[in-house]
Parts: sequence; structure tokens; C-alpha cells
Amino acid sequence: MVNKMNIVLLNPEIHVNTGNIGRTCVLTNTKLHLIKPLGFELDDKKIRRAGLDYWKDVKLFVWENWEHFWRENIENGNAKIYFATTKTKQRYTDVKFNDNDYIMFGPESRGIPEEILNRYKESNITIPMLPLGRSLNLSNAVAIVLFEALRQNNFEY
Repeated sequence: MVNKMNIVLLNPEIHVNTGNIGRTCVLTNTKLHLIKPLGFELDDKKIRRAGLDYWKDVKLFVWENWEHFWRENIENGNAKIYFATTKTKQRYTDVKFNDNDYIMFGPESRGIPEEILNRYKESNITIPMLPLGRSLNLSNAVAIVLFEALRQNNFEY
């Protein structure tokens, strides 16, 4: 089995979301990248409980900061990165995902910083939704976008 996709959580704040996302990553053979600072401890029982017995199987990479992640994964590689945000009109279904692409999601309370979004505008994607709330739950948003990327690649895990 080859890892096909990468989910990136920039400064995740809620352990339950990260645990649920970890479970989704295991069941889709997707790598999970966490960029510090984190709003919880990785050895916390709560994150393991949210990920159930899957947490031990997560292909997990933890990065000290945005620059470290970028330098090691994007700057020197052939992969593309997409930034999930409510601040764009480009839908997640409008882009063509390829093997080994990265899909980044920001912290639950504030999303990806504007300076990153502005710098890489062509890579910003959104999930269309009614403007009745701020956004979908992080773990739901990850599942929606990840499964579209996998669908586009014939669910080849």
C-alpha cells in the first residue's frame, strides 16, 4: 500500500477533532501532519479515545512550525498543497487532486492565517455552505475534502 494523500492540521486546538481525523487517515491510508503549537498533548488519553484503537496506526508527522513543514515537504518536493478556507470562491471540487498532494486545515477557532492564504491564493479551496455559521466541524471538513481527492484518484489507497 502506498500513501496517496496528506492531511495537514496547522495548530489544531481540539483533541477530539484530531483523534477523529487520525482515524479517517488510518482508514484511507493517508498521512497526518500536525504543525505545532498544538492545543493538547499527543499522549493525552482524550486524543487516543477519540481515535479509538486506530491512533497507534496513524502515519503521524509532527512539525515544530510552519516553516519546518514547508521546507521539508513542499519546497523541495513535487507535491501540491491546498489550503481549506471559507475565504475563497474556488470549490474543493474545482481542483484536480493528485497522489501525494497535501490538504491543509487551520486551527478550529481562526482558520489558516491570512498571510498564508494571500500568498497562495490559487491553492485556496472551500466547501460551499450557507452563511449561517462560521464553518463546518474540522473533522467533517477534512473527511469531505479528503474523500473527494480519493474519489478523483479512483480510491487507490
